[in-house]
Amino acid sequence: MKHTSKVTATKLPAHSLLHDRVAPQDFLDCYCVASDLSPRQAADIITDFPGWARLLLVVRRMFTAPFGLSNDGPVAEDKVGIFPVETETGTETSGELIAGFNDRHLDFRVSVISENGRVFLGTWVHPHNFGGRLYLAIILPFHILISRNALARVSAEPASTASKLG
Repeated sequence: MKHTSKVTATKLPAHSLLHDRVAPQDFLDCYCVASDLSPRQAADIITDFPGWARLLLVVRRMFTAPFGLSNDGPVAEDKVGIFPVETETGTETSGELIAGFNDRHLDFRVSVISENGRVFLGTWVHPHNFGGRLYLAIILPFHILISRNALARVSAEPASTASKLG
């Protein structure tokens, strides 16, 4: 029987580069799980959404397309899933990867930090307007489900197997 570590809500580590972005009225959350994966390995697993989450993204696309919101993220040389990688610091086993992009209704970034046998997944959102705040309020329950599921999948992946993924 495979043992998976418990996903817990926590504070984003103080050294995260996301803290430089946070302003009043912004959304910031963080979850963590025991894992020895590197930030890149964990980010690849996090953004490889399971079928039920992909279905939610299809539904999102149907509702947001008329408003001109991005569904595939901007073109970029380096991406994890649909999210352009903005920053990657640290070593093979520890550090931080930040990915995301700015859209008409909000700016969005995720931070994946690996340190001391734990992987942290932080999400920062800066809504630009009422539409951004409304969108965030609607998707928040799904965000929590997807984030927690993503870290459970990270926890279930042994570091030796994940190193073969790249």
